[in-house]
Amino acid sequence: MSRYDDIINHPHYQSATRKHMSMSDRAAQFSPFAALVGYDAAVEETARLTEEKIILDEDKIREINSVIAGLEKGNLVHITYFIPDALKSGGLYMHVTGWVKKIDSYEKILYLTDETDIPISDIIEIEKGNA
Repeated sequence: MSRYDDIINHPHYQSATRKHMSMSDRAAQFSPFAALVGYDAAVEETARLTEEKIILDEDKIREINSVIAGLEKGNLVHITYFIPDALKSGGLYMHVTGWVKKIDSYEKILYLTDETDIPISDIIEIEKGNA
């Protein structure tokens, strides 16, 4: 005779008023949940690395302005420029190769034919290519 002999052969209890829960619904009630909503995203954002913007000296600025002054519509260019991060300090550097569409000297923006708009103040390297 064991401890549970008195209940071992009894039928499983079924409520007369409630429907039996399926196995998947039963399992779902024990699944993990996010007690701190947004915590994972905040940790991920903090861990994301950005680069500081390089401050150019006067000679480099003159060199960039000289190359830009010699550009015409349709010229091929290779540009490295800084894109500021919208969420935290710093940003990232992008390298793009494209054809000049327009140079807006008033707004100080270089437009490429692939719809890339580059503020001239964010350019750290520019080279006129051969087309």
